[in-house]
Amino acid sequence: MDEATENCEKAFKEWREVSVSNRMRVMLKYQQLIRENTTEIQHLITEEQGKTLEDAKGDVFRGLEIVEHACSAPSLIMGETVENVSTHMDTYSYRQPLGVCAGICPFNFPAMVPLWMFPLALVTGNSFLLKPSERDPSAAVHMAKLAHDAGVPAGALNVIHGAKEAVNYICDAPAIKAISFVGGNQAGEYIHARGTGNGKRVQANLGAKNHAVIMEDASKDHAVNSIIGASMGAAGQRCMALSVAIFVGKSQEWINDVVEKAKTLMVGPGKQAGVDVGPMISPFAKNRALDLIQSAAEQGATIALDGREYTPAAGYEKGNWLGPTVITNVTTDMRCYTEEIFGPVLCVMSAETLDDALKIINSNPYGNGTAIFTSSGAAARKFQHDVDVGQIGINVPVPVPLPMFSFTGSRASIRGDINFYGKQAIQFYTYWKTITSNWNPAFANTGASVNMPILGQDKK
Repeated sequence: MDEATENCEKAFKEWREVSVSNRMRVMLKYQQLIRENTTEIQHLITEEQGKTLEDAKGDVFRGLEIVEHACSAPSLIMGETVENVSTHMDTYSYRQPLGVCAGICPFNFPAMVPLWMFPLALVTGNSFLLKPSERDPSAAVHMAKLAHDAGVPAGALNVIHGAKEAVNYICDAPAIKAISFVGGNQAGEYIHARGTGNGKRVQANLGAKNHAVIMEDASKDHAVNSIIGASMGAAGQRCMALSVAIFVGKSQEWINDVVEKAKTLMVGPGKQAGVDVGPMISPFAKNRALDLIQSAAEQGATIALDGREYTPAAGYEKGNWLGPTVITNVTTDMRCYTEEIFGPVLCVMSAETLDDALKIINSNPYGNGTAIFTSSGAAARKFQHDVDVGQIGINVPVPVPLPMFSFTGSRASIRGDINFYGKQAIQFYTYWKTITSNWNPAFANTGASVNMPILGQDKK
């Protein structure tokens, strides 16, 4: 790890001197190589992480979009200037790279999340130390190789492996100036505290409990299909999964339709044609989900669809399987609601009014994402204005912004005050350097002054 960091330090000194236009050209080449190698990357993801091939393809594509946005670097990092702040004096600000930056990535998006990080860090002139999840690192390693093939110089992008030891190293190494993290709350809180305690910038995307509100004037088919897709896709292992559905008023009559739709999903290996839900990432993750499902039953909820009953096909008996699960009659004091399940489990709640639904959402500590399904502009406008969540979908189940915006989770879903990608990523990976220059042709006649300079006021 020391060697990798030292290589980053050495490479930074030269990489920062490469013109922004040429760094942009590297990103242009890089996005081309990712396109050409998408099939290989998505197969690596499915083999290690378990998600379906089609879902893995989306994983790669959403990361590719960030690389495409990085190609706008010359305009994204433009500075500011004011001429004649005082007579013969100008002030201008430049964005400067920080130095060595680092990324700590989760298992659930082996391509997308690393691509949230290092392309924007590199194109702004930094070097980067990447730690992919120890559970599925191959996609990140392959993408790092492609970055070097695209023209990222040796040492500017390094990959290290490991668990807590590697995390502690990144938090403590003096050469590392900034840390990007995506993952669970416990790890994120730890990394933010330890990293900032050592004087580093830290942005940390943490856990979530994302709610969908279904109004009675919504398109029933669209709402039901959206909720099932957003709750069960990737075996529910997404930070933007819709894990709670709140049915308002007469839409409560559609709860059984959700259960029936979930029953149609096919569970199995990610490479198998027709599979909708792959395995969970580990026995620990599966057992944790099983425990929360059991706790729901013990606390009075109804297991309307029990994925624990799924029987794997011959040859896959040792897989981390959990079928789609729908828990109804959920209340806010139940563990299945208060804890992030991170599995193919949908918690269903009821509310009489939109105000009641908003109260449930705003009382939850997380603020990653939410969605409303309605045909009423007034209801949608009220929801987006009153809900205390960073990313909102209106008839959109997974409202992850495109790269020209930023990923704006809020409250307990983030630590640090600068979000991922978009304009905020440029802010995170750079600092301002401001210069005030004086080219007065009459320097010799200005005399000495011990008074506080007043730059915006010309002498009479």
